[in-house]
Amino acid sequence: MLKATNIHKSYGELPVLKGIDLHVKKGEIVSIVGASGAGKSTLLHVLGTIDKSDKGHIEFEGKDVTTLNDKKLSVFRNRHIGFVFQFHHLLPEFTALENVCIPAYINGKNRHQAEKEAMDLLKYLSLTDRASHKPAELSGGEQQRVAIARALINNPSVVFADEPSGNLDSEASGDLHKLFLQLREKMNQTFVIVTHNKALANMADRKLTIKDGLISSENN
Repeated sequence: MLKATNIHKSYGELPVLKGIDLHVKKGEIVSIVGASGAGKSTLLHVLGTIDKSDKGHIEFEGKDVTTLNDKKLSVFRNRHIGFVFQFHHLLPEFTALENVCIPAYINGKNRHQAEKEAMDLLKYLSLTDRASHKPAELSGGEQQRVAIARALINNPSVVFADEPSGNLDSEASGDLHKLFLQLREKMNQTFVIVTHNKALANMADRKLTIKDGLISSENN
């Protein structure tokens, strides 16, 4: 479903990614681990088309997205890719429901359709009674679940998660890990997760370790 070939990325004179090759199958959970500065988040941003590689190709379901111009890439990203970050990045002035709806509006869905789909996701994530609350009124775990609902609203091909449990306590982290598994079972959702959390990393179908800008090991 996702294939990256010979990905290189440097910042100035500093090479960060030095020829990454990887593949991800539909419905697979893949974790990416490694020391701080190894290039994990850089790789995730390149795979998610937030950042561009200096060299190499990224294919989604056979389509080479590295050839798309910025406008087409933005449309592709909105429709096919979901993101969850360590800090939820919810807009503080909007309710949980409104935050989840925003990518759907960008995708051209009308308000009725977007709100129905958003409420379905919030219900699944046990957040129905929090739909009208703003982020400041939610716990950290609730904020992160709202961010996951937002990532899922356009039924993406893959969800990229960058340290998704890094700002949560151990109980909320455990709940989040279980949620990823449930979403894979219920929706056949694909996840690529960068994490320092050993429990989350080991939960994945495959664990990739990055060292010195290359994948140094792969564990099932």
